[in-house]
Amino acid sequence: MIWDNKIATTLQWSSEISNREQKEKVADKIAERVRSGDVIGVGSGSTSYLALLAISKKVKEQKLDVLAIPTSHEVSLACSIVGLKTTTLQNARPDWSFDGADEVDPQKGLIKGRGGAMFAEKLVIKSSPENYILVDSSKFVSYLGEKFAVPVEVDPRAINLVETELLKLGAREIDLRLAKGKDGPIISEAGNLIVDVRFNKITSEYEKEIKAIPGVIESGLFIGYEVEILTT
Repeated sequence: MIWDNKIATTLQWSSEISNREQKEKVADKIAERVRSGDVIGVGSGSTSYLALLAISKKVKEQKLDVLAIPTSHEVSLACSIVGLKTTTLQNARPDWSFDGADEVDPQKGLIKGRGGAMFAEKLVIKSSPENYILVDSSKFVSYLGEKFAVPVEVDPRAINLVETELLKLGAREIDLRLAKGKDGPIISEAGNLIVDVRFNKITSEYEKEIKAIPGVIESGLFIGYEVEILTT
């Protein structure tokens, strides 16, 4: 039986994509990298979404054999809609991966996680020998935290403890991320809460220190990772 439904066959971004022309140019760059036989880690965000469209077009036109490892349910659904076959980290290791970022500092440190998928994104990046971060010019900052808060995924049972420990680390603002289109907070794919944290200064040790707090699943700090920044 073939499903004759429309909900899971319509692909569109949830809001207007900023700097779309720049992002499409970066998306085309990463699509040039695709070869038949590749296993590709696919990150989240609007630039990754555009890259996915460019890659699927190339795969169809050239009849390439490509597998994608999605980092979220949304990416998995998008792969299904555009016709890209998927696998998991349990079954395959990526040959390379691509993802977006909210901020990129001069040392290639990143803030990611506005989509709430930073845990899966870190798993894919650490599993992949080559990682490409796709960004437009608006993502470059002088220091991490200049524009965006740091997302932190938290077990709901630990929310008060984590807040206390983050304040000890120097957090000046901690906001529970609320959902749009539903009542209450955002719930991650693993059933956790996400808080957005602003610090006066983020040191190179903050990623490890935040992760060491009991109840923290992951943070959106990516410091010291082997990545190549692709931009226009």
